[in-house]
Amino acid sequence: MQQEFPFIWFIVVFAAYTALLFAVSCITSRKAGSSSFFSGDRKAPWPVVAYGMIGASISGVSFISVPGNVWVQNFFYMPLVLGFVVGYIIIANVLLPLYYRMGLTSIYSYLGQRFGEKSHKTGTTVFMVSRILGAAVRIFVVIVVLFTFIPSGFVESAGELATFTLIATVFMVLLYLYTYRGGVKTIIWTDVLQTTFMLAAIASTICIICKDMHWSFKDMLSCVGAAVNVNDGAVGYGRPFTSWFDWDWSHATNAVKQFISGIFVTVAMTGLDQAMMQKNLSCKNLKAAQKNMYSTSIIIVVVNLFFVLLGALLCVYSKELGGFEALGITKTDELFPAIASRHIGVGVGIPFLIGLISASYPSAGAALTSLTTSFCVDYLGFGSGSAPENEKQDRIRHAIQAVMAAMLVIIILVLFVVSNDAVVNLVYKLASYTYGPLLGLFFYGILTKRSVRDSAVPFIAVAAPVLCLIINVSLKKTVGFDLGFSLLIVNAALSFAGMHIFSSKA
Repeated sequence: MQQEFPFIWFIVVFAAYTALLFAVSCITSRKAGSSSFFSGDRKAPWPVVAYGMIGASISGVSFISVPGNVWVQNFFYMPLVLGFVVGYIIIANVLLPLYYRMGLTSIYSYLGQRFGEKSHKTGTTVFMVSRILGAAVRIFVVIVVLFTFIPSGFVESAGELATFTLIATVFMVLLYLYTYRGGVKTIIWTDVLQTTFMLAAIASTICIICKDMHWSFKDMLSCVGAAVNVNDGAVGYGRPFTSWFDWDWSHATNAVKQFISGIFVTVAMTGLDQAMMQKNLSCKNLKAAQKNMYSTSIIIVVVNLFFVLLGALLCVYSKELGGFEALGITKTDELFPAIASRHIGVGVGIPFLIGLISASYPSAGAALTSLTTSFCVDYLGFGSGSAPENEKQDRIRHAIQAVMAAMLVIIILVLFVVSNDAVVNLVYKLASYTYGPLLGLFFYGILTKRSVRDSAVPFIAVAAPVLCLIINVSLKKTVGFDLGFSLLIVNAALSFAGMHIFSSKA
């Protein structure tokens, strides 16, 4: 049942959603200055931030990769999500009080006040490397899918790399323009659109497939629950104890490792991430920001449950269409896009495309805004809103924003040439190595009162990930044990230990 998605619909949907985002940007950026760009004037309503955080936390990677991962990993993603809940609670009760008490615009200013200038710059550099790589991977998966909607004749005549470069460049130019003035103030409200359209896309896709299969919602749950994983053919999706939790300790997807890793991943990738915390710090006070975190922790579980349910449904539906081989699907990240763009047509294609675009623009914009904020505030020392704004600072900020966008395009093109991994796994692998030092530095400062030799911190931030890589490779070669996402914990522990070695009583 192959129905190519009409290219005209691709243009219409992409243009319409882009126009909507620019309209929101225009409205929210009126009278916007540096304070609005960096902190949203600290007037954002917490329910709006909480609702938008769902879409920002999920992003285009989850929209594509989490459903596809069900193909090879059942529902083993869910223990990681349950760990997220604990992580959000830790952020609300440990990190947010610290940030609000110190009145931070850039959260890495804490490291400077606690340990010294080199620690401050190290934290900012680690974040920027982490965020650039993570954002590039997230944007990459979206552009790869948009690439599949381009007519094959055009791709053949222009060449794959040239076509992909054109799409990536256009996407980043639009991204730069819509975050040009409003910054985080714009991102907060476009996050609301992102969450709404993404959830609507999931719901409508499930409904359309159920209609095509002549299933009621109850029938769908029954059929999916009774189905077995098409990859191993052994485990029914309806058995939570076996299809949701991997109890083999040697596996990277082991439930215990996933749960614990989920806690640390959330603390690192949300609590120590300028892009995510920038939105929380835009709330008017600590209590409002904490309400945002608690609400997000509950909703994120429900939303991800629907993502894995959609993944199982797509696996079952793909069998009705002839199986993965007949559909030309070779990678997990191709499952949802292939069915949406080539095998159902406009019915699922439009909701999928809207969901994909809505899941990508604001999260990518938030990354671009936070990178610009960190560089301006942490390296150049301006833009906090406490000092008078001037035209020179505005010009510098816009130039830095453009440079960050160009860097993202370059990394995305490199990924297009070398990528061969499920993107959701790649994101967390990168995070395990890059966010580990941040986790160790922050929590050494929070949990101890000792001072640290400031000049040693940059070396600790480099040595810990390198040691972590050596340990994981050695374990896999000698005993077949994969640390998986718990690499982040080991990395943080090594960073924490390194801080202690170069510490002294305050």
